[in-house]
Amino acid sequence: MATSSRPRVPVIAGNWKMHKTRAETREFFAAFLPLVARTSECEIVVAPAFTALADAVAATKDSPVMIAGQDLHWEPQGAFTGEVSAGMLVETGCRAVLIGHSERREHFGETDEMVARKLRAALEAGLRPIVCVGETLGEREGNRTEEILERQFHGAVGALTARDFSPILLAYEPVWAIGTGRTATPELAAEAHGFLRTLVATRFGREVAAATRILYGGSVKPGNIRGLMAQEQIDGALVGGASLEAASFAAIVNFREG
Repeated sequence: MATSSRPRVPVIAGNWKMHKTRAETREFFAAFLPLVARTSECEIVVAPAFTALADAVAATKDSPVMIAGQDLHWEPQGAFTGEVSAGMLVETGCRAVLIGHSERREHFGETDEMVARKLRAALEAGLRPIVCVGETLGEREGNRTEEILERQFHGAVGALTARDFSPILLAYEPVWAIGTGRTATPELAAEAHGFLRTLVATRFGREVAAATRILYGGSVKPGNIRGLMAQEQIDGALVGGASLEAASFAAIVNFREG
């Protein structure tokens, strides 16, 4: 297994999915920012709905919070009704973007090839990609976790150089633990993260693998964040429902103070 040393700066990212109006977004940050004003030991990312991106960017100006898009199209423009390009996200003030989230794969038929094309578009636009991978319950019960992770990893980043790969954040999402209340134990999560880091080392080298940050996403809450973050292989969290409430998300961001 690729060795891991932690001077990697943790990343706590919130994915709001299809929640919050523009007004609710402004209210959230008015409550949230004071709660994390003294946080300096982790990076904070929030991915609001497309309609609220400009409000989120304005609300977080001069704060440590990075705003991300939840998705993007790989083409810069065209007849793609309902889609948003990388350039549009950049113009709005986004600095990062989620790619390949399990809900995009499951509900909208997103393939590894589409993930790879979106990833290339994000990199070319200067956005930091958060690339999501993970297995379903059936795949885990069939002992296919490593097979699925390897396929998704190589499908997304296989054509990249080490330099291309360097800004990417990986997010391990056990699909069976998203929105179900079930959470992979810290040890199970760390095992999957370690396997992903081995894939990075094999493809891009041990130095790149040691620097790669891999987030855990799957029913992360204030009550389990410290146990997850105690694992050396886990470099942060991709938080869903618990990121919608300011105090809850701040408690996760401030996990070292718990």
